[in-house]
Amino acid sequence: MTKTYALRLKPGQDLKKAILAFVETNSIEAGWILTCVGSVTDYHIRFANQPNGSKASGHFEIISLSGTLSVNGCHLHISISDSAGQTIGGHLLNGTIIYTTAEIVLQQSNEIVFTREEDGTTAWPELQIKNK
Repeated sequence: MTKTYALRLKPGQDLKKAILAFVETNSIEAGWILTCVGSVTDYHIRFANQPNGSKASGHFEIISLSGTLSVNGCHLHISISDSAGQTIGGHLLNGTIIYTTAEIVLQQSNEIVFTREEDGTTAWPELQIKNK
């Protein structure tokens, strides 16, 4: 069984922190982002295969946000574009600040649980899916 949530973030909120707080408040064990549109004034994104995040300020449109959500760990990717339409994306980090809004729809399953564990396939804790 799935449950759908919709939320709207307001100016000045931290995108990742707000999503993580929502996951905690709603005790989501296995969730995912369906869609997100909005804008940010500051971004903090870790690009592919880079050890640290990159930051910039300006006005950026959220083109997409995707990922898995769980009280046991989340993994979120974001794509944003600037005023010239140049688009970048990567791992969403704390410090990505809402400009006008972020309209987010997410779902959760009550039949499975997501965890993040090292399984030997990579050097990082990876998604593990377990039946309830």
